[in-house]
Parts: sequence; structure tokens; C-alpha cells
Amino acid sequence: MGRGSATDLHGRPVWSDAMEYWHNPRCSKSRQGKELLDAAGSTYKVRSYLDEPPTAKELDKVLIALGKEPWDIARMGEDVAKELDLQALPHDRAEWIKVMVANPILIERPILIADDGRAALGRHPEDLKALL
Repeated sequence: MGRGSATDLHGRPVWSDAMEYWHNPRCSKSRQGKELLDAAGSTYKVRSYLDEPPTAKELDKVLIALGKEPWDIARMGEDVAKELDLQALPHDRAEWIKVMVANPILIERPILIADDGRAALGRHPEDLKALL
């Protein structure tokens, strides 16, 4: 996929037809990240990942792009994390991915994914700018 005609705040072209934004509209950081992308004129597909969870393969690819392990982006404060006793789960990448795909609320958000293999975690919404 090529670059589109949208530009960021500095006039640089952005990936207009290939970015995907894993979004939870109930999350303030996710809403802030979306506002940042919109202000930059970015075109992207919103994926409500709680309703449309990633596959294990997709999550694995995103983790590789982020340079993180699943336990690095797990929301350990969620009730389901406590119910599953994730703190005690051995750091087996495949098992953690399986648990996170089955319980997408455990995936930290938001995540912005570009078609060139890069991804950014937007806990600090300004971190998304690296992909623009």
C-alpha cells in the first residue's frame, strides 16, 4: 500500500490507507490518541478490538513490531487478570497470547499499526506520532 494524500501537522505525508488503530472508546488514553490522529489529518481504520479481537498471529506480529512480550502490555489491574491469576502465569509467550486473545480487555491500548511493520503503543498519545 502506498502513501495517501493526508499530511501530518508538519506537512509530511502519512500512511493514509494502511494504519489500523486498536481502540477502546471507553479509555481516555485511547480517545486522546484518536484525537491526536484526527488533528494530524491521518486516515486510519478503527478496530474496536474488544468487539473484534486480534488473532494470535495478529497479536504476535504486533508484539514483534512493538518489541514487547505479551506480559509487557498486559493490563494486570483488570478483574479478569486477577481471576486468571496472571501474576502467577509462567512467561510462556504462546500461552499469554492465547489468554490475551481470549480476553482482549487485557491488551493495553491504544495501539497504532502501520503497513510497513511498525507499531506504537499509545499509553502516552504523543508516542503515536512516531508512525506519522
